[in-house]
Amino acid sequence: MNVINQITFSPEELSRYSRHIALPQFGVAAQQKLKAANVLVVGCGGLGSPLLLYLAAAGVGSIGLVDFDRVDESNLQRQVLFDIHDIGEEKAVAAQHKIKALNPHINTRVYAERLTAANAMNIIKEYDVVADGTDNFTTRYLVNDACVLLNKPYVYAAIHQFEGQVSLFNCVNNDGETGPNYRDLFPLPPAPEAVPNCGEAGVLGVLPGIIGSMQALEVIKVITGIGETLSGRLFIFDTLYFQTNIFKIKRNADNPLNGTHPTITQLIDCEPFCNAAAKSIKEITPQQLKDWQQHEAIQLIDVREPYEYEIVNMGAQLIPLNTITNNIATIDRTKKVVLHCKSGSRSLQAIQLLEKEFGFTNLYNLQGGILQYIDEMAPHLTKY
Repeated sequence: MNVINQITFSPEELSRYSRHIALPQFGVAAQQKLKAANVLVVGCGGLGSPLLLYLAAAGVGSIGLVDFDRVDESNLQRQVLFDIHDIGEEKAVAAQHKIKALNPHINTRVYAERLTAANAMNIIKEYDVVADGTDNFTTRYLVNDACVLLNKPYVYAAIHQFEGQVSLFNCVNNDGETGPNYRDLFPLPPAPEAVPNCGEAGVLGVLPGIIGSMQALEVIKVITGIGETLSGRLFIFDTLYFQTNIFKIKRNADNPLNGTHPTITQLIDCEPFCNAAAKSIKEITPQQLKDWQQHEAIQLIDVREPYEYEIVNMGAQLIPLNTITNNIATIDRTKKVVLHCKSGSRSLQAIQLLEKEFGFTNLYNLQGGILQYIDEMAPHLTKY
């Protein structure tokens, strides 16, 4: 007998999932597949919130949660899985409590750690489907590469300001053909400053709710086999103008993972690959900044927006990024100049512009921005 057919439900579960079971295209068989499934969710934040809630509500039998971060007040604008009582808690642990309260019939496993090349294979190999809700290219390439090497389908989603996108990678169709993966869509990562994270660029709070729900839908379709998935297609939604587009994605013969001549046969550290464009920029740590401030005269420039400066600042000279070229005369060329923003992306962009267009050679980027400085040197300051 098929293992799926041996899955049974208690009366409470049958009542809970009755609206699923009533669907002619779904029924008991699809619900059994959900209960038998193991899904890994990487990132329990904006996308992870609706994704986890709907997977748990749908009855996915086992859910793994990966997140190394803690709940912050600024998360609550969009990460609806959490509330003010969760501030300061590990996101993965808090998320586990919330989805278990929603559905006690599911199993959960927490990985309150950063996904890296050292642990990704061991974690991902335990799951049937992987859904990525993170906001950085390093993790996306890492998840993609691990899924391809382990033959796991990868449900991808990303958000930026007012726009979101969803796709399904490395999924085998009914004919046994494997669909394209993330490296077919993005052979090379953009420069780090080209696509800042949500903390730098901002994001409409409702957007991850919409896109994360679509991601959950795609996971459910992969598990149950209903409908048509987004394998080979990229769905894009513009919330400002309520416009959608779907683009076709094809396998690339030059893909280093599974192209004609693969060159990646084991998981690699994707951070150098994703940050190659920033290698030439000089960078200092928060501790080095403090040492410099104590022993020599330096100029400290904050390239954030005025409203951010009002929330918290380090006493730096405020020159917002979009005004930097109008303030060249105020930037010293005779001593060390350290630029910082919230997490390092905008200050990196400012330095690249100043070095390329105006010939500066004395600029340094503060690693991790003011957030890392607060974590390491000034925990009494406000984080946002």
